[in-house]
Amino acid sequence: MTEDSLVETSRLFTAAVTLEPAEPEHFDLAFTAITQACPWPKAYGGDLVAAAAAAAMRSVTDGKTLHSMHSYFLRPVDIGAAVRYEVELLRDGRGYSTRQVRGYQNGKPVYACLASFAAGETGGGTFESSQGETALARAGAIPDPDDLPTSAAYLDAKAGSSLAENSSMTERSRAYWSGGRSFDMRHVPGPVYLTVEGERVPHQAVWVKPYDALRPVPGLSDEQRDVAALAYVCDYTILEPVLRVLDLPWAKPGLVTASLDHAMWFHRPPTVTGTGAAGDWLLYAQEALAADAGRGVGAGKFFTRDHRHLATVVQEGIFRSA
Repeated sequence: MTEDSLVETSRLFTAAVTLEPAEPEHFDLAFTAITQACPWPKAYGGDLVAAAAAAAMRSVTDGKTLHSMHSYFLRPVDIGAAVRYEVELLRDGRGYSTRQVRGYQNGKPVYACLASFAAGETGGGTFESSQGETALARAGAIPDPDDLPTSAAYLDAKAGSSLAENSSMTERSRAYWSGGRSFDMRHVPGPVYLTVEGERVPHQAVWVKPYDALRPVPGLSDEQRDVAALAYVCDYTILEPVLRVLDLPWAKPGLVTASLDHAMWFHRPPTVTGTGAAGDWLLYAQEALAADAGRGVGAGKFFTRDHRHLATVVQEGIFRSA
């Protein structure tokens, strides 16, 4: 990891979704993207989801917007290396379009997804999930993000403690959690880096906001970039409610996790600008749905500060603890 990748900036996200056109080998269109630095043996799954979303969006040119994608993580992916995203134009209808995206590295498929795009319709009524009906909100008031510590402040306060000394956290992972993920993340009731802060319950929330203004991404409109930003950031913490209820902090020695599959629905256009305005904060309300046989399922909903429900995420992952 370079020093630049650990500075509090959203450049890491921009690099992850900056695609270079390539000659297709299997399907209709192809792009390459470079997986970004992280302190783990394999690339971050959100790199793949966001880059695939960007590739699919670049293949739809008639104004339809991405409303859902369903992904499988097939193999571990090398860090700092190119992934080739091949896009198959499965269908272009009047109201909906469908794309298949496969990611290839070292000659093998490492990722696959189906993505659906909608033209949008008028009428039919509207409904949206209420932030107040989330499990965490029912348990009590959700603190304002400005009243919560940053990840860096929390980890600085734990530096040199027995918790830190007896964990698997390294200087690289501490720096990455503190400021190397493009987004400021503040946990309710507390983070699960070194220990599970707060109750061992199957729900939590994370306030998220880019560290700075999101940069333009070649080939994407600002609205498409913001959709990709949600797809990127959602994977960092979606399995944490499972970790919380199982009392498994990230830095528990011997803990191994990996994403298996991922589904995401985009209900309303997001605005993820990162300009510093209070309205840029999004609440990511999460809960654990199941855990057994070494696997766990987490679900999450993104809300704006004024309680607009933007997107829903469900993901299954592997959990192995020594």
